[in-house]
Amino acid sequence: MIINFLFAAIKAGTPLLFGTSGEIMSEKSGNINLGVEGMMFMGAFMGFYAAYHTGSLALALLAAFAIGVFAALIYAVLTVSFMANQNVTGLTLTIFGTGVAKFFGEMMISKSGGSPKLSERFLASISEKPIPVLGDIPLLGKLLFSHNPLVYLSVIIAIICTIYMLKTRHGLNMRAVGENPGAADAAGVNVTLVKYVHILLGGGICALGGAYLSLINGGGIWNNSSVVNGQGWISVALVIFASWNPAKAIFGSLVFGAFSVLQFYVPKNIIVIPNAFYVMLPFIITTLVLIISSMRKSREGSQPAGCGVNYFREER
Repeated sequence: MIINFLFAAIKAGTPLLFGTSGEIMSEKSGNINLGVEGMMFMGAFMGFYAAYHTGSLALALLAAFAIGVFAALIYAVLTVSFMANQNVTGLTLTIFGTGVAKFFGEMMISKSGGSPKLSERFLASISEKPIPVLGDIPLLGKLLFSHNPLVYLSVIIAIICTIYMLKTRHGLNMRAVGENPGAADAAGVNVTLVKYVHILLGGGICALGGAYLSLINGGGIWNNSSVVNGQGWISVALVIFASWNPAKAIFGSLVFGAFSVLQFYVPKNIIVIPNAFYVMLPFIITTLVLIISSMRKSREGSQPAGCGVNYFREER
């Protein structure tokens, strides 16, 4: 039962890992994007739409990533070029993205004459399959090497983002812009370009999390009402839990994923707790994370100093 519980926690935490990794890339460049929920919703629709019409996982992921980049571009133009308030713009993007995805989702349902369903061939391509040899390892084979392809993709992206941030020159420039854009500008770094690139990259990664929710969690059927269901907001809080480090977000997503599936593994004959409490539990943990992080005084692993503050070069 423990292995099955952890296996389910990994699956439930995967969309959070996508959303968190994408948001970290944005915040590390100095822009807090609260539109994660909207970008994930748009990615959920576009990924499902492409999979429904093409039957290709690669095209579905590419379409979801592209729509995430487009949504993030709207945010980047407003906040970086026009210097709009980042919090307000992010919240607006959430409303916009959710509305657009639901609008086109309803159109897709109307044209198909009911809830559209992905082909059996496509579902087989994203089903859980053990990796040869590794999947045969007792216990660990089931836990770590028997997932669908998107679980491995989320971990790979998180690791690549961490290496990029900490070990490359471009990653150093990104962190410099996030901490002190004026100093980075004086050192010859193109602040506007760095912000645009990483905001767009972050938006695309977030949208992949939405694609996971519609393709994997949805069971191959489009649900226009509760595809994302607050996963974007939990991802924003998980950024703080992970101390702005995508590698730590791997563990954090597992923790939050465990809370999401806990209700299915608690013995009902021993502990009687209403299901509504379990649905609420991830959001309670999210609130606690925000409270504890606000009390933390250490600079290590804290939010980038320039995050949320628009950079105006003439004020340097």
